[in-house]
Amino acid sequence: MKARFNDDTTMDAIMRGWPATIRVILQHGMLCVGCPIAPFHTVSDAAREHGVNEERLHRDLRAAIERADAD
Repeated sequence: MKARFNDDTTMDAIMRGWPATIRVILQHGMLCVGCPIAPFHTVSDAAREHGVNEERLHRDLRAAIERADAD
């Protein structure tokens, strides 16, 4: 799977598509794993809701996805 997600991609889709992103999400202090809202929250929604820098979150998620895809 290529390292692609956009503003409409849900947190659930990201975690399911690239399990390596779960560590990044937890490192940002986000509790999206197992959250009933994760299938509805986009990355932007979740960043805003948790007070996380959206640009940094996007960067870190993409890096985790690229590392996973390289393996």
